[in-house]
Amino acid sequence: MSQQVHQSETSVEGANEAACPTVEAIDQIGSKWRLVVLYDLREADEKRFNEIKRSTKANSRTLSRVLDDLADAGLVTRRVEDQPIASYYSLTSKGEALCPVLSSLEDWASQWIDQ
Repeated sequence: MSQQVHQSETSVEGANEAACPTVEAIDQIGSKWRLVVLYDLREADEKRFNEIKRSTKANSRTLSRVLDDLADAGLVTRRVEDQPIASYYSLTSKGEALCPVLSSLEDWASQWIDQ
């Protein structure tokens, strides 16, 4: 019996290792607000904080946290202008490489969600 349990644990560990890159990717992009902001930024070269706030309808605190998380993940870059004071956000190369994945996910959701 203990050999059966050990084999089962080993197969679960193997499955977890195989899924690891996918799980890590979901950890970086997996929140609702992160996806909303990534989707919004893929439509423009660069957007100001308030433009993103308006188009996503996120509150300032949530948006600030999400943009920081996306920047930490290397998906978004921030540029600050002094005159007038403004922060501009855009996708990095890593973030742009995610756009086809977001499009595929959107296609999948259109076909399978609510069916």
